[in-house]
Amino acid sequence: MPRSRATAIGFIAVLLWALLALFTVGSAPTPPLLLNTICFAIGGGLGLIWAGATGALGGLSRVHWRVYLFGTTGLFGYHALYFSALRLAPPAEAGLIAYLWPLLIVVFSGHLPGERLHRGHLLGAGFGLAGAALIISGGGTGFSLAHLSGYALALLCALTWASYSVLSRRVGQAPTASVAIFCLASAALSLPLHLIFEVTQLPATALGWASIIGLGLGPVGLAFYVWDIGVKRGDIQLLGTSSYAAPLLSTLVLVLAGVAAPSMMLLWAALLITGGALLAARASLSVT
Repeated sequence: MPRSRATAIGFIAVLLWALLALFTVGSAPTPPLLLNTICFAIGGGLGLIWAGATGALGGLSRVHWRVYLFGTTGLFGYHALYFSALRLAPPAEAGLIAYLWPLLIVVFSGHLPGERLHRGHLLGAGFGLAGAALIISGGGTGFSLAHLSGYALALLCALTWASYSVLSRRVGQAPTASVAIFCLASAALSLPLHLIFEVTQLPATALGWASIIGLGLGPVGLAFYVWDIGVKRGDIQLLGTSSYAAPLLSTLVLVLAGVAAPSMMLLWAALLITGGALLAARASLSVT
């Protein structure tokens, strides 16, 4: 598969993650770990159907158990840390720290075989981080030491997803269909934790169930499969920088749905994120 095509496929994940906030709002009052369980089960089932249809199902038994442990740790660990961080710290600040992962992907990728880190990648990631900060923080007043534990978990969250994304290149021989097992194992881990720590609540409306199904099919389903293709075979540095489009697109979706209002902050964020992506793209093109 050409590198440019794999990069484009990987960017589909960013587009799908733009729906994460809207669908999560619609899935209320389902608690996070139960939502994790249902969505990962849907995403894993989707992957098994795809693997069966393409003849890749039999190859899953030949994947080393360490690959499954690695993938499950990445998917489950990221979401468990993310939800915990948002419980222990204000969502805006915790979300900003958690969204350091695109910048970390760009930095970490410089250590991969065949990859070189250029100033344009770092500048682009920096512009993207600034744009994401405007959206996620909403112009907030800053951080508080009272929520230090939540901030620490958010940082671990960013490190987990960045490490998972970059190290996926190291297990590039594992088929993308193996992500189905990552999802199912994450669902299996989430269920007992839900039963221990949460009260079971399910949506009472068709819209709520549609949101949960949408999450499982898209942002917590298909997104992981196309992301796997992108980080293994595409331009991981360009993907990392362009991932800052997710909070921008997510905000635009919320505006179009009437959940959020447009603002000048959104315009400035769009300029920063677009400029950052162009800088990173230029840096990538200069070495190809």
